[in-house]
Amino acid sequence: MRRLVRLGLCMMLMLSFATVFGQEKESVRVAFWNMENFFDAFVDSTRAYNEFTPEGGQHYTKNRFYKKRNNLYKAILAMSENHPIGIFGVCEVENDYVLRSLFEQTPLKRHNYRWVLYEGPDKRGIDPAIIYSCDWFQLVESAVFPYYNPEDTAYHSRDILYAKFIAKETKVPEPVEGPAQYADTIHVFVNHWPSRYSGELETVGSRACSAAILRSKVDSINAASPEGYEPKVIMMGDLNDCPTDPSVYDVLKARRRSEYEDGLLINLFAESKGLGFDGTIKHQADWMIFDQMIVTPVLMKGGEGLHYKENSARIFHAPFMLEEDPTYHGLKLIRTYIGPRYFGGFSDHLPVYIDLER
Repeated sequence: MRRLVRLGLCMMLMLSFATVFGQEKESVRVAFWNMENFFDAFVDSTRAYNEFTPEGGQHYTKNRFYKKRNNLYKAILAMSENHPIGIFGVCEVENDYVLRSLFEQTPLKRHNYRWVLYEGPDKRGIDPAIIYSCDWFQLVESAVFPYYNPEDTAYHSRDILYAKFIAKETKVPEPVEGPAQYADTIHVFVNHWPSRYSGELETVGSRACSAAILRSKVDSINAASPEGYEPKVIMMGDLNDCPTDPSVYDVLKARRRSEYEDGLLINLFAESKGLGFDGTIKHQADWMIFDQMIVTPVLMKGGEGLHYKENSARIFHAPFMLEEDPTYHGLKLIRTYIGPRYFGGFSDHLPVYIDLER
């Protein structure tokens, strides 16, 4: 009888330890997506570019806008696995109206999102934005950093969007005032670097300028931090360059994890192996990773507070966003437009994401 009691107690202890040590850590998703020309269908009298209107060259009607919006929210719900995305960088959005329509007038409204958006200098009127979950993060401040090329001051490109967040400490059972409510400070930069439209070699210097601006801002955050404190910085965006191109590899100094040394940043999308897909954008037969997420090394360390969840970097590629490519074989993206031709799809880019845990 005593032996049975001891055996029962041992089993109870083993179950107790399994419960304690088997508990999953709390995690939150951080994502980026180039939404490809997410315009409303209204004429903007303040801009010369109004192609995405019923009378414009794209013949972009309200029905086409709603089709685009609905495609986007379905993909976002699938990518988020129906949980709130903590921080979601996007680009190629026209204005506050399209964000309100997407995040307040679809099933995404249940996730309590807010956003940061500034009207920028892009001649088409498309800008980067940062959407965030109020259940996970509190916005502290935001800013934009204008593109500037001293060798071509007449050329204007998209601003780099910045936001600083504090992560709400959800382990506190009841809302409280003061610092006990928060666990982390996260600095976020969302980028949409100059395109290759005029040719890759002809525009390489423009992207190097964007990379230099971003690197200087990250260095400034590091320099302003207290001694011994490593700031957590997440850089994301459509860089219009691959991870091994000079703008990313040499100017920004973002490298794969295995190449890390002091002074470098870690590019979590530096190689396609482990990302679940070959690239985020397709040019003819080649997939390339233009959309990347880069972090400061401290986010790769465990311990207290939010940090990178190992092997969580992914290119999101739901089957309903892709179709057979009869010309170049394999798969291709189902786009909204190709030139003036309307296809009613999603985007010319796939989203990317990582998970943070604590």
